Amino acid sequence: MSDSTPSVYFVLGTPGSSRRALVRDLAENGLADGKVVVLLAEGEAPSAADSRLAKLAHVEVRRWQWAESAFPAQTLPAGAAIFLLADPWTDAVDQLEALKPWLVAQGLELARILCCVDCQLAEKNPVLLQWYDAVIRFSDVVFLANREGVANKWLSDFIARYKDQAYPCEFIYVKKGDLPNPALVLDPTPRRLTQYFEEEYVDLGDIVIETDDEEDEPEEGDEDDGLPEQEPYFVRQNSGRRDKELPDVREFLPKK
Repeated sequence: MSDSTPSVYFVLGTPGSSRRALVRDLAENGLADGKVVVLLAEGEAPSAADSRLAKLAHVEVRRWQWAESAFPAQTLPAGAAIFLLADPWTDAVDQLEALKPWLVAQGLELARILCCVDCQLAEKNPVLLQWYDAVIRFSDVVFLANREGVANKWLSDFIARYKDQAYPCEFIYVKKGDLPNPALVLDPTPRRLTQYFEEEYVDLGDIVIETDDEEDEPEEGDEDDGLPEQEPYFVRQNSGRRDKELPDVREFLPKK
């Protein structure tokens, strides 16, 4: 990663999942020697962490607004660390899909994707596991927040759900106080399951592959066609609807 190219940390999660507290911790204790820009969605409500963020001289907080299925252009300082907080009121998969072209257009580099889990919300609403399956597929680090009153078995089962499927992401319990090792979180080494953000990824959405209907099924040992797997959460049907539809997380969030 170039020293002069701004690096982006994309932060997923619902309101109340400690996203801004996490960003404040990383900015204060892991990036104190450089410029930090926090991009916060226009509709985000105030957070208890805002006042501490505002006191950090090296941190600039900006508001952004989702429009026409895209992130807005930004003029960003060279070498800065950028924390782009996903808009929890906008479809997370749409934002993940739009993130890559935005990075390319802006000349930015993706450092990591972070996901904050509101454990109380997730335990109370089991249907949201489908939503977390999607966002954690894209995440390098997953933070388990709001664990007060949550059963230990639920927590262990939640982590096992992804470990059993060989998700390579890190899982970190959010405790009172700051993270013991911010550098471990900020390390840009990818640990996400998706290949979408890799340079060699090819979007097959517009590619039509012709096959011979009468051709026999490939026998064991036959070579595959060498084409990369398309990101399954981005596949759309002819109607335009996504092949893998997720529950609308907004139905489970506090009213604005």
